[in-house]
This record gives sequence, C-alpha cells and structure tokens, in this order.
Amino acid sequence: MPTHKAVHVQAPGEPLTLVDVETESPPRDHVRIAVSACGVCGTDHAFVSGAFPEMSWPLTLGHEIAGTIAELGAGVDNYAVGDRVGVGWFGGHCNQCIPCRKGTFIYCEKLQVPSWQYPGGYAESVTVPANALARIPSELSFTEAAPLGCAGVTTFDALRKTRAVPGDRVAILGIGGLGHLGVQFARAMGFETIAIARGADKADDARQLGAHHYVDSTAGDVSEALRALGGVSVVLGTAANSKAMGAVVGGLLPLGELTVVGVTPDPLPISPLQLITPGVNVTGHPSGTARDVEEAMQFAVLSGVRARIEERPLSEAAEAYAAMEAGRARYRMVLTM
Repeated sequence: MPTHKAVHVQAPGEPLTLVDVETESPPRDHVRIAVSACGVCGTDHAFVSGAFPEMSWPLTLGHEIAGTIAELGAGVDNYAVGDRVGVGWFGGHCNQCIPCRKGTFIYCEKLQVPSWQYPGGYAESVTVPANALARIPSELSFTEAAPLGCAGVTTFDALRKTRAVPGDRVAILGIGGLGHLGVQFARAMGFETIAIARGADKADDARQLGAHHYVDSTAGDVSEALRALGGVSVVLGTAANSKAMGAVVGGLLPLGELTVVGVTPDPLPISPLQLITPGVNVTGHPSGTARDVEEAMQFAVLSGVRARIEERPLSEAAEAYAAMEAGRARYRMVLTM
C-alpha cells in the first residue's frame, strides 16, 4: 500500500507530528487531491483543543486546501485527473436535508468540514467529496488560492451579502488573517473602507491594504470615532472578540449591519435599545459554498486581492501553527507540500 506524509494530532491538546499514512483510493463520489498548499486558520486551534462535538482522533488539520486531482472515485464525471481544485471550510453537503433541498448548502445539516468529518489538508494527499471542489483559476498559484477557501470566501461573501452599495462607508474590525482580506475586498467593492484594530502599529499596513481610514481601538471610543467619520453602513467583525464587536454598534448608521465572522463563544454585549431605535441588524455569517469559493477567487483575479502569506514546508507545520496561535502570522501561514 502506498503512503503519504500527514500531520497528526493524537488527542486534544497534543502536539502536531508528521507521520506516514496509507494512501487509499477515493470512494464513490469522492476524489483524491495531491495537496500543493494548505492554509493555517485560527479555527485550527479549536480543533486541536477538541472544542467541536463528535471529533475523532488522531486528527489531521487543514481546511484551506489547494492542489490537483490525483484520482477519481466512481461516479465523478465532471472533473478530471490533473484539474486544479481547492476545498475550504465547506467540505461537502448531503443534498438530502431541507437546507440542501432549498439550495442553502452551507447550512447542510450534515455539512462536512475537512479535519472534522474527514482528514484535512496538512498532508500530501486528501480525499474529499466531489461536491466540495472549487476550480482554481489559472491566474492564481496554489499558495494564493489556499487562503481564499476559508478566510477569503468568508470575508468576500459576507461583504457582498450586506445591503451596502459602492460609496457607502464600511468598517473592518480586526486586521488579521480574515481582516486583512476583508479590507482589500471592501476597497475593491467600492466601499469607503475603515480599518479598526488595536494599537497604531497596524495603521500603515491597513492603508497599504486599501483602507481609507484607520481607527485605533485603544485610543478612545470606537463608536465615537466611526460617527466622526460620518457613521458606517456595515461593520464586518473579523476579530474574535465580543467586547470589541459590541463597541462598534454605536457607530452604525440607521439600518446599519454588524456582520459577525470572528468566532468566539462569549456573548455580545449589545442591548435591545441599541438595536431597536436605529433599526440595526446583527448577523452571523458562515463561510461559503464551493461555488462561493470559485467566485471569491475570480473576484480576486479581477481585483488583485491577495492574502499576505508566509510559506512553510509541511515538515514545519508545528512551527507554522505555533506562529498563528501566538499571533505572529502576518497575515496567513501557508504550508507547501
């Protein structure tokens, strides 16, 4: 039986270790991908911690996968060996539950996520459902494409599904793995873009990424700062900090939207009064389907949006993960195989 290299986490909280695993042929309606690149996402920390239900061990992390199809399972006739494909947080849907029958595949009751329902992309090879695949445009390298499968599509799809129109003011809360892409997408979509982050050290980066304005959340009341700029139609909350998200609500214009993509279990400190009087909406947004990933990639090609990445070989996955966990990544770690 042939083998490939993969990173295992043996149990919750255990270190990342590189091992040899058997390379099996894909079952029906699945494909096997020769992985070229895989992004390191903040949510990987939750997997390592065992924070999701019904996890199985050992675990292989990775849900920002890019590579080429190496092998087709029975029944897959719309892809070919050698096709360049990506897989993000959306790792397949059942096509039978009510959300799937309504066409809202991202809300599938049996949604599959790489590293949760099956081994992820911190590996030389990964087997995935064919309905999880997003075609990668020829203009994108594998390392450019990988972060768009989660961080990219999450921010892109969240912004385009707000009511904001070109010329509106939109704020991105948090300039990290998601936020640095959110700033770029907001600027490319024609919004007057405001970046919000802690400290003055990210101001230059934020402007280089396309922000028209920068708000240092440690320098004063964030809502007052947003009102001084005229108020905002949308805040995209990428920072996994409920207190920080609650602090922006007062800067929203009437009928404004706080769209939450930063994951945290802590409750949002927002009162009904803050929502009712100005008619403000607070919305959670998941990632995006395989087609949404394709559209995020196509928009990135057209607009020049790219993740700022630091590449590490698969053998240094533990170091790359540690850099992400410690907040040293500027702004996305990507493993290469």
